[in-house]
Amino acid sequence: MDDLASPVTGTYSDASREPLITLIEARDVVRLLLHFAETHTHDSVEERDAYALATELAGRLTSE
Repeated sequence: MDDLASPVTGTYSDASREPLITLIEARDVVRLLLHFAETHTHDSVEERDAYALATELAGRLTSE
């Protein structure tokens, strides 16, 4: 049986990497989700989910 506590090793590129999503893109997504959440009546599961996601993400974004 392999020792699951042993560290994972490998070779990694030193090339710079782009983030999965930039702060500006994340703010745009939150702004768009909030726009749709505020202009609808939250009658659908999707609208409620969009509002919940937007408020959660907005609280996690940096304020710079």
